[in-house]
Amino acid sequence: MPVDRLLPSEEAQDLIALTRQLADREMAPIVDTHERKETYPEGLFGVLGEAGLLGLPYAEDLGGGGQPYEVYLQVLEELAARWASVAVATSVHTLAAFPLITFGSDAQRERWAEDVLSGALVGGYSLSEPQAGSDASAIACKAEPTPEGYRVTGSKAWITHGGKADFYALFARTAPGGHGVSCFFAPGAADGLSFGLPEEKMGLHAVPTTAAYWDGALLDADRLIGTEGQGLEIAFSALDSGRLGIAACATGLAQAALDAAVAYANERTTFGRRIIDHQGLGFLLADMAAAVGSARATYLDAARRRDAGRDYSRHASIAKLTATDAAMKVTTDAVQVFGGYGYTRDYPVERYMREAKIMQIFEGTNQIQRLVISRGLATH
Repeated sequence: MPVDRLLPSEEAQDLIALTRQLADREMAPIVDTHERKETYPEGLFGVLGEAGLLGLPYAEDLGGGGQPYEVYLQVLEELAARWASVAVATSVHTLAAFPLITFGSDAQRERWAEDVLSGALVGGYSLSEPQAGSDASAIACKAEPTPEGYRVTGSKAWITHGGKADFYALFARTAPGGHGVSCFFAPGAADGLSFGLPEEKMGLHAVPTTAAYWDGALLDADRLIGTEGQGLEIAFSALDSGRLGIAACATGLAQAALDAAVAYANERTTFGRRIIDHQGLGFLLADMAAAVGSARATYLDAARRRDAGRDYSRHASIAKLTATDAAMKVTTDAVQVFGGYGYTRDYPVERYMREAKIMQIFEGTNQIQRLVISRGLATH
């Protein structure tokens, strides 16, 4: 059943209604086929872009939707409730746009912003490496200065939309040391850039996750975002927003699992009664509903702090931790409600459970979120 949302404006209400209609029409009918066959939904991101859903939290004068983050995240949640892979890729696109929009020069925004925010160019985020996941300061991929720009050599890992994206927010080392990482608006196709086969993942099968190999690829000097050595500042600033995106995706996934479990519990009977009328199952569903509601409230609190211009880094980590742990618990419990049927592919809850696991890992593992939160609590 549709979530009863408290939205800040009539425009936001119309946007949520549009999102629900689009998701029900364009996404829900094809999700099972693409996830089972592990095929990419060609053209779908163009549909999302035409609907204005790929640039929502960015300024209208740059081609964005001009929406507060609390509205954008609720749109993302609605997408995730139908198709987690697509919602995560949408969140990653928004994350990949952040360096250009926030740290790019006027000339760079003039050149690329409109295409990025309209979805004409779909983005990926290229920070992680095989040996540099949670520890971004260990990045080894190099961008060596040349008379024309930079020569990039090295490998990147775990890129959502890898090989499909039109551009990547690429982080590479331009000088030794922890402050020697820089950010680039890198093209998705370049001589010397290749991609590995898609990872054989537990879930999120419809959108590829790959490694990227940079073999001396040349980037023009105007592809540098910000200044040399500013890369980690840009990356961590972007990740605060990206963690809120994953929190919203996790909440949407948990809501889908809750809805499926409630519908099944209202239809299935045992011992002459609907299983929802048995206190053991009724209380389990109540706990699932409480977890989903708590996750939503937590990410909205962080988003409203962001919209108000207040510090929200710790709150973003709390939201990501809370929402993704809730999604793992709620999807697991949804399988339990279905009993043996929940362990089969006849129902979507087994997929929800598989999809929830990765959300505790990417955009900073939940162990890293606890580290961020605890450091925020420490007195200096």
